[in-house]
Amino acid sequence: MASPVELDVDGYPVRISNPDRVYFAARGETKLDLVRYYLAVGPGIVRALRERPCMMHRFPTGTSGEKVHQKRVPAGAPPWLETVRVHFPRYKRYADELCVTKLADVIWSVQMSTVEFHPWNSRRADTERPDEWRIDLDPMPECGFDTVRLVAGVVRELLDELGIIGYPKTSGGRGLHVYVRIRPDWEFGQVRRAALAFAREVERRAPDVVTTTWWRRDRDPRTLFVDYNQNGRDHTIASAYSVRGVPEATVSTPIRWDELADVEPRDFTIATVPPRFAELGDLHDGIDDVAHSLERLLEWADRDERAGAEDPPE
Repeated sequence: MASPVELDVDGYPVRISNPDRVYFAARGETKLDLVRYYLAVGPGIVRALRERPCMMHRFPTGTSGEKVHQKRVPAGAPPWLETVRVHFPRYKRYADELCVTKLADVIWSVQMSTVEFHPWNSRRADTERPDEWRIDLDPMPECGFDTVRLVAGVVRELLDELGIIGYPKTSGGRGLHVYVRIRPDWEFGQVRRAALAFAREVERRAPDVVTTTWWRRDRDPRTLFVDYNQNGRDHTIASAYSVRGVPEATVSTPIRWDELADVEPRDFTIATVPPRFAELGDLHDGIDDVAHSLERLLEWADRDERAGAEDPPE
């Protein structure tokens, strides 16, 4: 193994051990390549994670090895690393999770073998009230990306009708996410309820290709599931600019709506996203400018319940 690399990240020292360990087998990118990627997209990844409890998906021997889901920041973290305490009522436990406020926090996490960053959709000022609504377009096994594109168009049309700005990104896999900044006026259950009402409206407009069916075994494998559950408490998905733990080193990448017709998610990797970021900047840089209301969607939820729609289990 090569000698450790000492970095100064905006005035904070971070030591990278085993910099030449191969993390991504498809092209041979290393741990240091991963560090360089996150440095290149620094403003974007920090904006995506800022002030949020964050689960770290760690791969101590690279993405071909074991994956570790880590909520708690381990002992021995540097004194400048910030955390946020969250409560898990089911287990009657607390966890001090990573709370990114600066790029050095991200790079330290990579030193700890973190590849993927999975933040909550709430912030530490009030972890019980989300400020982000996540629309997760999750294709079933026989559903292609052309269908994802079609449904994303329906999502955008519906958001436009509601006067809501949505920020799309690839998932780093086969799906697509759309993020909406919301006022932190509602708890998780209400945000999920609003997300379900929106998902049902998308299903009404594209009934042949969209499903909101709760049980996976009951879904047509050719359809796309609008996963409202990603708005439940302690449910997380990979953030914007998060690398995914696959050998190809794909990245969950912000896109413009006008790119949707031509975008190929697998083209976004730790090799291709930095020059894109250098050219376009962070396409989510305006996401905090406007916080939207969920009142209209909650009215839809009331309407659906009056019509006999069942509330799926948590």
